Amino acid sequence: KIYLPTPRIWQIIIYYINIIIMSDNKKNIILGLDISTATIGVCLLLDDGSEYGQIIELTHICPKVPRKTDKREALFMKTDIFKNEFLSKYKDYGITECVIEAPLLSSNNNETVATLLQFNGMISLAVYNELGIVPQYISSYDARKYSFPELMGIRKYGKDESQYEYSKIKKEIKDSKLVLFGSYPWTIDKKSVLQEKVAEIFPQINWVYNKKGELLKQNFDASDAFVALLGCLNKKRYGELDFKTENIKEVKNEDGSITITYDVSYWNKKTTRTTYIESEKKERSN
Repeated sequence: KIYLPTPRIWQIIIYYINIIIMSDNKKNIILGLDISTATIGVCLLLDDGSEYGQIIELTHICPKVPRKTDKREALFMKTDIFKNEFLSKYKDYGITECVIEAPLLSSNNNETVATLLQFNGMISLAVYNELGIVPQYISSYDARKYSFPELMGIRKYGKDESQYEYSKIKKEIKDSKLVLFGSYPWTIDKKSVLQEKVAEIFPQINWVYNKKGELLKQNFDASDAFVALLGCLNKKRYGELDFKTENIKEVKNEDGSITITYDVSYWNKKTTRTTYIESEKKERSN
């Protein structure tokens, strides 16, 4: 009769395996954070020199405070919760770096922007005090761009979902004007795309679902923490991203559409892309 370890035993085994792995001083342990006042996405990564490293922990923390708590005091309480629930537990793991996604200051509400900046600074200070590490910061755009350069593409459709003119698309290709999520519709859920890419790289991750079997939005905060971390790591490894298109070829199809193929070079990589342009006559009929 075969006896399999219980889930608790597996947790203990994995914990000590991680301790052994992290005792190797040649390896970097990097902490990635995606911070909002509602949820803090957390990623702990072993940088073993591979393309994506090894995820030690990918999770989120939702610091809850009593209702009617003063808004300013709530930020201090939430910082303490993050420190006690995560930083204190992992301070002896040998974390060597911390990467934080810089807050996106696109809100028209000045109070919201100020609160985000304050909380980001407070979490940054907690990291410094607990781990002795000065955090690095990366914008969400650069995090996504440097993590997954393949997401940079030629924009073919406008916000109204109508196709741009052939001459405009061809010029964009010739001028190497790739933009983030350019090959996706404007309405695409960007956070879902990123979470799916992380899930593809690390199929062993156990994501959190609600009772309906739907992904909880906190999963996106966790995957964003990994994206911020990987983006910063890739920028250090390979330098600035400079896309160059070449070997542009086009074929006119029988239905009047045009297929354009071209190579896109960046860093030490080269990929072949294809852009399909519907005929203007067909586009007008739609």
